[in-house]
Amino acid sequence: MIAFLTRTRHPGRFDLSDWLAWGWAILGTLVVAIPIAWAVISSLKTEAEINSFPPALVPRAAQTITVEGQAKPLSVWIRTAPDGSEQTVALVRRVGLSATVLDPTKPEETFRVPVAELRQLKEFHLQFSNYTEPMKQFNFLRYLWNTVFVTVVATILTLLLNSMAAFALSKYRFAGRNAMFALILSTMMIPLSVIMVPAFMVIVGLNLADNLWGVILSTVSTPTGVFLLRQYMLTIPDDLIEAARVDAASEFRIYRRIVLPLCAPALAVLAIFSVIWRWNDFLWPLIVLSSPENYTLQIGLSALQGQFNVQWHYILAMTVVTLLPVTVVFLFLQKYITEGVASSGVK
Repeated sequence: MIAFLTRTRHPGRFDLSDWLAWGWAILGTLVVAIPIAWAVISSLKTEAEINSFPPALVPRAAQTITVEGQAKPLSVWIRTAPDGSEQTVALVRRVGLSATVLDPTKPEETFRVPVAELRQLKEFHLQFSNYTEPMKQFNFLRYLWNTVFVTVVATILTLLLNSMAAFALSKYRFAGRNAMFALILSTMMIPLSVIMVPAFMVIVGLNLADNLWGVILSTVSTPTGVFLLRQYMLTIPDDLIEAARVDAASEFRIYRRIVLPLCAPALAVLAIFSVIWRWNDFLWPLIVLSSPENYTLQIGLSALQGQFNVQWHYILAMTVVTLLPVTVVFLFLQKYITEGVASSGVK
């Protein structure tokens, strides 16, 4: 790994192209990584800390102290008097530009000071309840299970149906094959907004409205998957398939035992795409599903955004949760991406 990272165009010395390549790689990494890192860090902040300005890099929370005679812990502040002296006080209440505070050593005496003289004390704090509370309040475990079910089942059906169509379009000779392939590719230019109403009417006619299967079955056939797999299957020698037919192998056996194993890199690429598409899909599940118990994660996240209040601490935490499965799938299958995409364009 070190040898690969330190490899230069000319052995033993760096030239301008090496510095430009390093600079571009570092810039691209920062552009992608900084927003993700900020979301992860902010997901561990309190709601008040997220809304504070200027924002802090490290998650913090206000220091509190339990004072005799007070029903709940009070936040700790530093008061800077006009003469420059500092005093540690606990905030009882704040009204406008004036605050009522007390000395923790003399809890029976309260006095009023201008807010401008106060500076809040904060300490490092990780708010893990941002991850646990939505699970209780909004049933996110149910949303997570629905999303996993839709993603896994839709991905399996996508790989199966698209590979069958690609096998027929690449290895069988029949009239209208190229026209059919062109028709499939032309559907890539049709946005969802155009077919949204007729597609929903079909789902209603099949009695699949407000059903996870209505989300799954309408998205399993994709022109991108057919194109990717067909182009990859064109690289498989026809002589190999003819030899299997001579040995009396059935067409399904040729497809299952020869074609699918050889297309593993392309299938892995399509699996990654399918997982990302299904996991992040928002519009179509929003149209099909109406019962909260059938919601997916993306619809569940929208429930945290009200008309007058946005619970950013919960939204960020659940966004991080939704990123984890896709990241894990990508890490396990990333080695197939370059090989699968590159080979799919070679005839």
